[in-house]
Amino acid sequence: MTNPQGPTGSGTDTATANLADDTVDQTSLPKHGLFSRLYTGTGAFDVVGKRRMYYGIVAALVLISLASMVFRGFSLGIDFEGGSRIQFPAASGATTEQVEEVYADTLGEDPVSVQTVGTGDSSTIQIRSVALDARQTVELQNALFDAFQPEDQNGQPSKNAISIADVSETWGSQITKKALIALVVFLVIVSIYIGVRFERDMAIAAIIALFFDMVVTAGAYSLVGLEVTPATVIGFLTILGFSLYDTVVVFDKVEENTRGVLHTTRRTYAEQANLAVNQTLMRSINTTLISVLPVIGLLVVAVGLLGVGTLKDLAVVQLVGIIVGAFSSIFFATPMLVSIKERWGPVAAHTRKVAARRAERAARSGGSNSVSGVALAGSGGSAPVLRHTAEAPKPGARPTGKRNKKRQ
Repeated sequence: MTNPQGPTGSGTDTATANLADDTVDQTSLPKHGLFSRLYTGTGAFDVVGKRRMYYGIVAALVLISLASMVFRGFSLGIDFEGGSRIQFPAASGATTEQVEEVYADTLGEDPVSVQTVGTGDSSTIQIRSVALDARQTVELQNALFDAFQPEDQNGQPSKNAISIADVSETWGSQITKKALIALVVFLVIVSIYIGVRFERDMAIAAIIALFFDMVVTAGAYSLVGLEVTPATVIGFLTILGFSLYDTVVVFDKVEENTRGVLHTTRRTYAEQANLAVNQTLMRSINTTLISVLPVIGLLVVAVGLLGVGTLKDLAVVQLVGIIVGAFSSIFFATPMLVSIKERWGPVAAHTRKVAARRAERAARSGGSNSVSGVALAGSGGSAPVLRHTAEAPKPGARPTGKRNKKRQ
């Protein structure tokens, strides 16, 4: 029996083991379940390789959002546009349609909006209108009292149960200016941090993903027609921070996996980046679920049961932003990074080198196997490689090589 560790056999056995990695048919190996692949993070989901599909989804979401913002615009709250807010208890059985009718009959024009906030005895009717003068305020208050007889805290019908607050346009413009300044300052600080924390291409991909989150979240608000308030702006800044955090976690793993990858020919940058996405996928899902559940609780308890309308604006923008941010960090940021890397710099040359190496191994493994050009795993179809004998290990495949080697 030949000693595999002997001086004459070590080189042959090493070559055989390396060749076995490339010649084993990965499709014949056992497959693992969905949850097993999620938790093991073995690269079972080819996110980077299917990035064109995700780019299509991203492009569609951006176009829909931009179209909504251009053609529908935003429903700005009274804090931004100014005006009058009239509020009274809805326990008297008043409906929004009846209130709109009383308002129109009294002042000769329709209100900006009428909505019911809260449930049960704590529910209130809120009317938002253009700025009313003193005469219009008295007329509307009398008309609403005559029609609905709202009760005060003592349970007695009273005109004082109808509260009217005015917000000037000057105050609204100041709020708008401060909100825009806060957004710009946030983006500047984030850009500086990303530029220092990551190398250039990662910083570019992270900023692009962040702008995607901004556009889609704002587009969702425009499409649904929710009112934009200061609470909305606060929630908007909060979810941008969440999205950035998730992207940083994924990029940390990408940076770790791709360190020194250009000095070998066993894996491409795209394959290592795809592995990083899989290794952080379950973490991103868990973080998203943990973040979404309190927001849903906020919507159900604070808004649905207690009727705190301000919290609705904060909760809705957080709910939409968290979901969009989780999607972009997994399916957009890293694929965008790989696309940038493969278009400029040494990564593209390395990808071609790996393809050539695998083709060379395929040629040496035997001429009987059929050969056809396919894309490297995770490369998105940018570099040719030979199928079957020289194909890159499929995502989630069981390691091969030494365990297939037979003793002599």
